[in-house]
Amino acid sequence: MDELREKIAGEIALSDSPGSAMKKWRELFGITQVELAKQIKISTSTISDYESNRRMSPGVGVIKRFVDALFQIDEEKGSTVVLGLEKLSPKKTEEKFYTVHDFAAPISGVDFNRVIEGKIIANPSYLDAIRLFGYTTVDSLKVILEMSPSEYPKLFGSTLERAFLFDRVSTGRSPMVVIRVAPIKPKLVVLHGITTIDKLAIKIAQIEKIPLLTTKLDMEEIYSRLNKI
Repeated sequence: MDELREKIAGEIALSDSPGSAMKKWRELFGITQVELAKQIKISTSTISDYESNRRMSPGVGVIKRFVDALFQIDEEKGSTVVLGLEKLSPKKTEEKFYTVHDFAAPISGVDFNRVIEGKIIANPSYLDAIRLFGYTTVDSLKVILEMSPSEYPKLFGSTLERAFLFDRVSTGRSPMVVIRVAPIKPKLVVLHGITTIDKLAIKIAQIEKIPLLTTKLDMEEIYSRLNKI
C-alpha cells in the first residue's frame, strides 16, 4: 500500500500537468469531486481549479492530503480499488516481455488511434466511448510462449482502462485467442506492423466488442508519442 501511495504522489509531483494527474487518479478511484472535497475539507471549486490547472501546482502538503483522501474514501467503500490496483501492479523484476505506461491524463480511443496513426480493423463505433488511462506494449511471441496464465493480470499495471499493443505479430490470431479466454480484457488492441489479419482475430474482436487497430508506425516513435500524454 505504501508503494502505491508513493507511486500516486510521485506521479502528481513530477507531472508536467499535476492537475491532470490528480483528475486521473480521482477518476480511477471512482471518486467524485464532491466526495473528495468533503474528505479534504476544501471547496469543490478548488478541486476543479487544481484539476483544470487553473490553480498553482499543488505542494507536498496538498498532494499528501489528496492521496490520503483517496485511500480513506476507498477504505470506507471496502478498499476495492486499492486491493485491485495492488493485485494488478507488476513487480519491475517480472516485466520481461512487456512495458506498462500510465498516462498523466486519460485519452479517448479516437485520439489514441490518431496518435499512433492507426487503421481501424474492427468496431470503430466503440472508439468514441473509450477512455484510456494507459497502454501496455507486449512482445506477442514471448508472452504467449512463456507467460503463465496467473501472470496475465500484470499486463494491466494499475488500471484496466488501457490499450494492449502487440509487437512481433504474424497474423493476430494468437493474441486475440489469449484475450478471448482471459478473465479480464483490454479496452483496445493494436497489432503492430502487419497488413494481413487472421479472420478469427477479427471475429474475436467483434464478439468481445474490442476495437482492433493496426499501425505501421515505428515502435520507438510510438513510445515517444504516447509517453508524452
